[in-house]
Amino acid sequence: MMNVESYLPHRPPFLFVDDVHIKGDTILAQHTFRDDDWFFKGHFPSFPIVPGVLLIESMAQAGGVGVKMMGIYPKSLFMFAKIKEARFRQPVRPGDTLIIKIKNVRASSVYLHQKGIGKVGDKVAVEAEWISICLLYTYEDADDLLC
Repeated sequence: MMNVESYLPHRPPFLFVDDVHIKGDTILAQHTFRDDDWFFKGHFPSFPIVPGVLLIESMAQAGGVGVKMMGIYPKSLFMFAKIKEARFRQPVRPGDTLIIKIKNVRASSVYLHQKGIGKVGDKVAVEAEWISICLLYTYEDADDLLC
């Protein structure tokens, strides 16, 4: 496995990607959610599932690593500007490994538009499309980029 921490500013307990590699123009990644992950205690104790926002975060972290592996380096820290669409198809449970496939719609050192799917086994758990921008810009500047 690779050292994803060398590509991301995120650290446990908010690191949601274990391994990333590139195949053609696709970013492939995975993350296994452990039984003792902090959020399972409250979401939901009698039927623990990974919160949907953390599934999208996992995909975005994988996408951030992937673009750097493709040679696209941000001028600063990327952060979400917009979640264009998200669909949650099945719960992800403790012990599940989320297998992620991501495509770049548009990628540069200041703007990142990606979409992807996350599967557990052969079943789609999450599909999402998002835009991230470099922290060099304010939210007002981001409006111009998102048009």
